[in-house]
Amino acid sequence: MYKQVIIFRNDLKLGKGKIAGQVSHAAVEAYILTSKKDPKAVEGWLEEGQKKVILKIDSKEELLGLYQSIKNKFPCVLIKDAGRTQLPGPDITCLGIGPIKESEIDQFTRKYKLL
Repeated sequence: MYKQVIIFRNDLKLGKGKIAGQVSHAAVEAYILTSKKDPKAVEGWLEEGQKKVILKIDSKEELLGLYQSIKNKFPCVLIKDAGRTQLPGPDITCLGIGPIKESEIDQFTRKYKLL
């Protein structure tokens, strides 16, 4: 089974609409990247119903640490908000991963709770 994972920074305390927008950016960007790097994974994910899991992480440092540990293993992308509305300036908000096999990504993300 395949899934896409989005990890959102819980320390930002953004509004629900802003969170939804940032998570959507991550989902689309990760999909585009994965479709180029692993089209078979995307095909399987689409056939299985496009499972997505949105998780929360406590800090930017923890998010960047996770990114560093997986960036050479899986298609993943950091999302940066421009800082024009709810944030005082540009900042990284979330990480989009995959879609990839659940068994491969779960070992890196199972400790995080659902947003």
